[in-house]
Amino acid sequence: MLFSRRVVCKLLKFHHIFDRYSVNCSSSSELSSPLKLSFTTFETEAETALEPPFIILHGLFGSKQNWTGLSKAYHQQTSPQRKIIALDLRNHGESPHTSQHSYEYLADDLQYFLKDHSIGKIALMGHSMGGRCAMLFTLQYPKLVEKLIIVDISPVTTSPKFKELSNLFNVMNSVKMPENVPLREAQNIVDKQLSEYITEKSARAFLLTNLIKTDHQKYKWRFNIPALLSNFQNIVRFPPIDNLKYEGNTLFIGGAKSDYIEKSDYPKILKLFPKAELQYIEGAGHWVHIEKPNDFLKITLDFLNKTNR
Repeated sequence: MLFSRRVVCKLLKFHHIFDRYSVNCSSSSELSSPLKLSFTTFETEAETALEPPFIILHGLFGSKQNWTGLSKAYHQQTSPQRKIIALDLRNHGESPHTSQHSYEYLADDLQYFLKDHSIGKIALMGHSMGGRCAMLFTLQYPKLVEKLIIVDISPVTTSPKFKELSNLFNVMNSVKMPENVPLREAQNIVDKQLSEYITEKSARAFLLTNLIKTDHQKYKWRFNIPALLSNFQNIVRFPPIDNLKYEGNTLFIGGAKSDYIEKSDYPKILKLFPKAELQYIEGAGHWVHIEKPNDFLKITLDFLNKTNR
């Protein structure tokens, strides 16, 4: 259980506070799509581009930072070696903030990134929200994607737990941020407050990676809470797709303890991605790559290194 039984009442208590906060998004720019995304690359100077680069898209509340360890492993173990690029999606990490957020905007940002960096075909992986961005981009631009990996998200159904993530906005906004303390101490202070609402330690640890210090020695959340909340329905739904399909090799990975990809979704997934494989990792929930990194790395490397049929 992600939230304790007391969470509902306490969330209602803070709801009116958050409503006032979400009206004004003064820290966000009103940039129109597309945005220039922040990214981290893993490559060597002597590297030859024998294979398309591998681009990784994080999920809601995530960032490229969450994929650093796996990105290094992919760069070392892909064969032939690939350039690895981890992106921060809009309103997350070090990428720009804007009031606009939908899968259409996210896909436009990715297309702009490829053009801006003169990148042609790519291998693409996305987790959760990033997975839906990856799916939409691939369906819109199938010739640009060599291989596709989707991590614990479906284009068919939406898990009730995904919809419940909206509660996290109120939880995070209720936190009294520390000032003038080292990062580790600040994380402990915030974690203690979060633990009153969020029972899973791994979920709290994931959120705490987004705690950063401002110029005034006060801490804040790195992602754009007001914009993500106001656009949450755009995040919950997968855009309607008419007469689009991707014929390339595709791998869906689900956590066996997660309900984000139901087995009953698979026939409908095949209509969009006819070559899709579906594998579940035992003992993993929604953050499958964090909970079972070794199993996840093996499955994804096997898929990436496999010669296209």
